Amino acid sequence: MKIDVGKRPVIRRTGYPKRFHQVGGNILLRRWQEIGDAAGLTQFGVNRVVISPGGMSSLRRWHTDEDEFVVMLEGGLVLVTDDGETAMRAGDMAGFPKGRENGHHLVNKSSKDAVFLAIGTRSTEDVCHYSDVDMMVSNRDNRYVTRAGVPYEDVP
Repeated sequence: MKIDVGKRPVIRRTGYPKRFHQVGGNILLRRWQEIGDAAGLTQFGVNRVVISPGGMSSLRRWHTDEDEFVVMLEGGLVLVTDDGETAMRAGDMAGFPKGRENGHHLVNKSSKDAVFLAIGTRSTEDVCHYSDVDMMVSNRDNRYVTRAGVPYEDVP
């Protein structure tokens, strides 16, 4: 099934607590389109992600039960992991196996928009851990909490 990307809604939001919108880059400079959903995929998701200059894909994170894979389409981003920074250009790819405690994200340090595909499994059992801040979220309830399990609406 061919997908008309131009007809897919562009999403510009985050569920992160407000205090984390600008840690390591501005999360609000990210926008995406749910391409896999348009094709009716249920076992894995595919998103077309655009990150403007100064933006980031997410806070650095890793997943307990979801594999992730990215394919750079346009522009350049910097992949940041526990191992350091790696330049990513059109045609470059990176993978992140589930359960590996190596937080990662992509940051746009250039002066132009960058575009990539994010592909990942869909697991109801996944817990996402954020490497640089005291936060995690479970796919079961999609509620951001501290590592101790305190919901962010209860954190001063």
